[in-house]
Amino acid sequence: MTKPLALIIEDNEDQNLVFTTALDQAGYGTESIFDGGVAVERLKHIVPDMVILDLHLPNTNGSIILNQIRTDPRLSATRVILATADNAFASGLQFQTELVLLKPVSFAQLKQLASRFLQSSKQTDDSQDM
Repeated sequence: MTKPLALIIEDNEDQNLVFTTALDQAGYGTESIFDGGVAVERLKHIVPDMVILDLHLPNTNGSIILNQIRTDPRLSATRVILATADNAFASGLQFQTELVLLKPVSFAQLKQLASRFLQSSKQTDDSQDM
């Protein structure tokens, strides 16, 4: 069975490592991207189950990436969690995401949330198979 894919779009290496490790332990396959421009291109070719998205990224702002996800029909089921220290900016985007986490985000907090998302996805898949 293939693990669901979580895409971590975060330019801070330490925070990216925390997110990647937490999601790995929660049962996701992970891919890390440190640059907004690279993320825009990568999302044209993959369909992640979850995206952890920072708003302040080099080369392309996180709000542009969020808009790309929300307007691409292939990505309609992709869950997006904003992870940012910019509460004012995030509040305007909150309605487009599953969750906004204010940094610093703890390892345990993200692992627990990701595990819940994974379990709810499995339950949805199981009910659709019936």
